[in-house]
Amino acid sequence: MLQLSGLTWTVTIAFIVLLLAVDLALAAARPHRVGFREASLWSIFYILVAVGFGVWLWSAHGGEFGTEYFAGYIVEKSLSVDNLFVFVIIMTTFAVPEEHQHKVLTFGIVLALLMRAAFIAVGATLLALFSFMFLLFGLLLIFTAVQLFRHRDEDPDIENNVVVRTARRILPLTDDYVGGRILTKVDGRRVATPLFVVLVAIGGVDLLFALDSIPAVFGVTEEPYIVFTANAFALLGLRALFFLVKGLLDRLVYLSTGLALILAFIGVKLILHWAHVDLDDRVPEIPTPVSLGVIVVVLVVVTVASLIKTRRDPSARAHAGSLRAHPNRPDDHRE
Repeated sequence: MLQLSGLTWTVTIAFIVLLLAVDLALAAARPHRVGFREASLWSIFYILVAVGFGVWLWSAHGGEFGTEYFAGYIVEKSLSVDNLFVFVIIMTTFAVPEEHQHKVLTFGIVLALLMRAAFIAVGATLLALFSFMFLLFGLLLIFTAVQLFRHRDEDPDIENNVVVRTARRILPLTDDYVGGRILTKVDGRRVATPLFVVLVAIGGVDLLFALDSIPAVFGVTEEPYIVFTANAFALLGLRALFFLVKGLLDRLVYLSTGLALILAFIGVKLILHWAHVDLDDRVPEIPTPVSLGVIVVVLVVVTVASLIKTRRDPSARAHAGSLRAHPNRPDDHRE
């Protein structure tokens, strides 16, 4: 078991909060269109930070925990790319001006971190108290994988989301973004701007992704510290990654299929772990290095196959995937 002091937790959380504060400050102080060069530099920075943390964890606490962290980070990073699909759909659906997308994404990442921190605390407690939770988490991941594979050629219907519809119905809204404000005053009355609805939509998406990603990363490690940091460092780079690859997302036509395979694999891993602990210790378990190798191979194959497919068929377009069926709109919400 990973032995950590309260000081280590405090310093880690303070460092993550500092990075988020810098992101928020930049978004608020200088709203602007994030270009390719800026997005590339920020992406490289966050990847180096994540790798540097993994190297420290490896050297300070051993290769086993280091391997678990890198496996968890890669799982979360791959799942976060699917987040980007949905973020693109939300930005396009609500016509968010480019100069305000930085702020929207940063707030979205803060919401995602808060939700996932709560899910991690609950998940870790449940796993510590009830070993059959590994079975439930495994079944949840397999169900999610099957649904994602079945609806891999669809996109989430943001406009018809019950939370978004409710917000539109009960809140007085302005017609424009009013300089990127969330709330403003019109004729002395406080009203919301469309940016508030966008944040509601992103918050709902973050909640759904947390339901999948937290069990997935618990499939490669049972350490709450590693689960939290793998999530945090994967999400911190999400804003820069959005601006870096949003023009390339349409080409990842097999990403949803690859993510479905990864979720199903981790689900099987969790069920085998439960059977090994609760039923018979002769039931084999899947080692973390094997999990890491499978995840990397699936992502590489999916990426290469997607690029080959779109080169041969330029009309092929990727979709985020959906957990339930709904009629596709003629416009895929892409620009």
